[in-house]
Amino acid sequence: MSTRTETGGLTQLGAHTPLPASPDQAVLERVPNPHADLAYCIRFAAPEFTSLCPLTGQPDFAHLVIDYVPRGWIVESKSLKLFLGSFRNHGAFHEACTVDIARRLVALLDPAWLRIGGYWYPRGGIPIDVFYQTGAPPEGVWIPPQDVPGYRGRG
Repeated sequence: MSTRTETGGLTQLGAHTPLPASPDQAVLERVPNPHADLAYCIRFAAPEFTSLCPLTGQPDFAHLVIDYVPRGWIVESKSLKLFLGSFRNHGAFHEACTVDIARRLVALLDPAWLRIGGYWYPRGGIPIDVFYQTGAPPEGVWIPPQDVPGYRGRG
């Protein structure tokens, strides 16, 4: 059994592609879902996501978990990696980063369902976790728990 992969029109996969200077300049790409006849969950985990505090310019760190149930499209993973990396020098609050990532993916993919968990490490002694989803997951699709423990400090 073979699955045909369509990569026509992709501009980043297989090429040297520098990190975009900002999320607005990042190009997210998609490819046809090779199993559009099935409802299934795709997960991306980015345990070393970084952005900048928009007021102080200090780095912020998060563990992001993105789950989605595709329809006709799936995100091309290199473009997602570059998009997430483009936040490294971008100033935005935790809430903005997390929800903006979700909204950009929803606009690109039109998934049956998407959720993102942004598990942010503390600044000023308070961790901020941000969660967004498009609605209830489709019935019959196994959606594993994100299993990222809340921040507990060193002890």
